[in-house]
Amino acid sequence: MALVDTLLPEFDNEMAVTRRVLERAPEAAFSWRPHDKSFTLGGLCTHISQIPRWGVAILLYDGYDTATSAGTRNAEKTALADVLTTFDGFVKDSRAKLLAATDGELMVPWSLKRDGAIVMSMPRIAAFKSFAISHLIHHRGQLTVYLRLQNVPLPPIYGPTADEGI
Repeated sequence: MALVDTLLPEFDNEMAVTRRVLERAPEAAFSWRPHDKSFTLGGLCTHISQIPRWGVAILLYDGYDTATSAGTRNAEKTALADVLTTFDGFVKDSRAKLLAATDGELMVPWSLKRDGAIVMSMPRIAAFKSFAISHLIHHRGQLTVYLRLQNVPLPPIYGPTADEGI
């Protein structure tokens, strides 16, 4: 079995679940934040919509240096339609790149760096899972808290929620 075949079902499921959660975000509350140090709701949705692009970057490049992008952040989206369009595009691109990857390409080391110094290094498949899937799951969890605080019913994620069954 090809390595991609072990990762693709998880990728597809997590992206579909994330899209269902994103669809619930109330655009009228995009400027709301639960705490001064927290993302706004729109900022969190924007961030989540862009996480799948990490999959493409991991499969194209041998690493990422945080110093080259320190202090940069993409503009916060103000429309839910823009969030969903961005998310869908990056999911499509990341999935296509994943499907085209060979086992050898997935096992090539990928490194996270800071000013050229390696912070961590792992096979691309592990980096893809960590930065494009687990990172997304983490922020999706944050988003469910934001939605609950806005009294938005939560869709099923890994099973029924207090609001909906499967």
